[in-house]
Amino acid sequence: MIRPILMSFWTFGLASAPAALLPADWNAKAAGDEVMAALVNTTEPQVKGAHDAEMVIVKGKAYIVVEANDVQGGESAEWPFIYVTLSVVDVATLKVEKQQVFARSEQVFENVTLPVGACFVPRILQKDDQTLRIYFASEAPKKRQAQTWYLDYDLTTQSFENKLHKAYLKTASGTHEMQPQYFHADAAAQGFTRPAVDFGLYLFDSFKSFDGKLYVALNNYPGGQNALAVVNEARDTFEVLGHYNEPGTLKLTESAVNRLPDGTWMAICRQEGGNRNYTFTTSRDGRTWTVNEHKPWVPNGASSKPTFDQMKGLYWLGWQESTQINGVSRSVFNLDISEDGTNWERKYRFETEKSFQYPVFREYEGRIYLGVTQGDRDPSRKERIMFGVLE
Repeated sequence: MIRPILMSFWTFGLASAPAALLPADWNAKAAGDEVMAALVNTTEPQVKGAHDAEMVIVKGKAYIVVEANDVQGGESAEWPFIYVTLSVVDVATLKVEKQQVFARSEQVFENVTLPVGACFVPRILQKDDQTLRIYFASEAPKKRQAQTWYLDYDLTTQSFENKLHKAYLKTASGTHEMQPQYFHADAAAQGFTRPAVDFGLYLFDSFKSFDGKLYVALNNYPGGQNALAVVNEARDTFEVLGHYNEPGTLKLTESAVNRLPDGTWMAICRQEGGNRNYTFTTSRDGRTWTVNEHKPWVPNGASSKPTFDQMKGLYWLGWQESTQINGVSRSVFNLDISEDGTNWERKYRFETEKSFQYPVFREYEGRIYLGVTQGDRDPSRKERIMFGVLE
C-alpha cells in the first residue's frame, strides 16, 4: 500500500481508490527540499534555544510568537530563563521587520509582576481588526500551579499593552483560573487516572473556527491529558467540551484536531512511550470520544507534535516519522493531503539533519506559509525558528 513517494489508502470494501490528488510521479522529498532551501531565520542572534512557534498573518505581515532563551539549546519548563518573543515578517519579501520580547520571568507589568518561572508555549489569535491576543503559560514545576496569561498587541501602533490578564478554564465544576489542577480534576471526575501535575497546561492546536465558534485543543504534556475546548466571545475563557485520553494504558498528548466532511471531529494524538506512534480518536459531538487507535496511514510515527489543518480545500496532516537522518531526532516530517480524512497522499517529505519539528502552517491570500523549529548543534535541534512559503 505504500509507494516510495506517493501513498494512498482507501476504505475497506470500495472497489477502487479515489482519484489521485497528485501526479503519479510526484516527488514529495524534492518538494520538501525546495521549501526548506528558501526558509529564512526569524530568530534574534543572541538566542541559543527556540521552539514551539505559532503565528497569524494579517495585512501582509506574519506575527510569529515563540519561546526562546539566550543560555543554551533546547527548552524546558524548569528553565526560568525561557521567555516569549514576537517576530514580525513581511510575507512578500520574507524580511524580518521587528523582534520583541513580551514576557519573561519576574517582568513587571502595570498591574502585576510575573513570578519566577519559564514563560512557555505562546499562542496568538487575531481578536479583531486592530488587536492580536497572545497567550502563554508561566510555570515553575513542583513549586506552584502554572497559570495561563494573555496580553494584547495593537496592530495600529505595533505595540504591546503593559497589562497582563489571567485566562480562565470552564469545566463542569465552574469557571476557574486557567491552571493544571482544574483541568486534571475535570478529567479525573470522568475516570482519568494519571496523577496530577502542577505545570504543562497549554493551548495546543489553536485556533479553528466552525459554525461561528472558535475551538482549541487543550493539552497537558507531562500529565498526558487532551481535550477539545470552545473559546468564549471575550476570548478569555476556554470551556472544556470533552476529554480524549483513552485507552488509559497509553500516555497521549499534544493533539491536533479538525472536523471531517460529515461533521465528525477527529484528533491525532502524540504518544509518549509504547511504540511512540500516533493515535486517532473521533467524536460526533466533541464531547464523547472513541478510544484512541492507530491508523494505517500513519505507520511509523515518532513522539512529536502533529498538525491537522484545512487549507486550499483539503485536509493536511503533518506527522513526525521515526526514521532518522544520520541519527538526528525529528529529522523526517511528512505532510499528507486528503479530501475526506481517510484517503491520504504524501505531498511533502522533509528530510534534514537540521530537524524539521513543530511546524505551523497558515493559509493567506491563496498561499500557505510555515514556521518550523530547526537547529545545527544542540542534540535537540531546538535553536531557531525558520519561516517561508510552503506553496
